[in-house]
Amino acid sequence: MPGEGIDIAKMPGHWVLARLGKRVLRPGGVELTRWMIDSLGIGQDDRVVEFAPGMGRTAQLVLEQNPAVYTAVERDASATEIVQKWLNVDNIRRRVFNGSAQQSGLPDACASVLYVEAMLTMASTTHRKQIIEEAFRVLEPGGRFALHEVALTQATANAPGEADHVRKTLTHSIHHKVHPVLINQWIAMLEEAGFEIQKQKTAPMTLLEPSRIIRDEGLLGAARFLFRLLTRGPERRRVLEMRRAFRSVRPHMTALSLIAVKPS
Repeated sequence: MPGEGIDIAKMPGHWVLARLGKRVLRPGGVELTRWMIDSLGIGQDDRVVEFAPGMGRTAQLVLEQNPAVYTAVERDASATEIVQKWLNVDNIRRRVFNGSAQQSGLPDACASVLYVEAMLTMASTTHRKQIIEEAFRVLEPGGRFALHEVALTQATANAPGEADHVRKTLTHSIHHKVHPVLINQWIAMLEEAGFEIQKQKTAPMTLLEPSRIIRDEGLLGAARFLFRLLTRGPERRRVLEMRRAFRSVRPHMTALSLIAVKPS
C-alpha cells in the first residue's frame, strides 16, 4: 500500500485514507468526477491520458467508456502497482507507468483527452505550471483537458490573510503542502498555457463528512471504512484531525472542475 513504512502520524493524509479503504479521494467526490467525465465526452475513438491516477477509481469509471487507449502516469510506485493489478497489463491499450507528470515522456499530441484530479492543488506554483504545460504538449489540437481540484472561494479573497490561513491549516492537517488558489486564478493558469475554458462546476468540499463517504463509497464501502477507522487508533486520530481542519476552513474553499480545449 502507498505510505508503507511511514509513521501514520507523519503520513500524507490521502494515503492514510487509502489505507483505511477510502477509494474516492477527490475533493468534489465521485459526483464531480462523474460530471467531469461526462463533460469530456469520452468515446471509443479517444486516446486518454491521466496524470496521477492514485488508487485508480476514476480510471475505472473512464474505462467504462471503452476509450481506444488509456495511459496513466503515476509518480508513486506503490500506487502504480495497485492500478496495474486490476488493469490488464497485457493489453497495450491500457497501461500505467511510474513517471513524472512534469516530464511524462509521452509523445507530442498523442492524446485526445487528458485529465488530472487532486494533484495540482498539492503542487508548487512552478511544478503546477510545468504540469499544465506538459498536458498542453501531450494533447492533440482540439484535445480536451480537465482538472478537479480545490479552489478558494471569493470570500477568502476579500479577507486579508485568510488564503494563507487556509493553506497552512490544510498543510498541517494532511502533512503535505497544499496550494489552493481562487477559481479565476485556476482559469488564468490554463489560459496562460494556451487552453480555452469550456465549462466549470463547483461542489462542496465535504470529503470526510458521513453523508459524502456513503455517496462516494456506497454502504458496504462506508461500513468497511468505518470499521477500520474504529479499530485503528493512530489512523482514527489522523482522520478526526483532518476533518476538524476541513470543517474549520470550509467556508473558504470549494471543489472545482474545469473543462478546457487545446485550440485546433
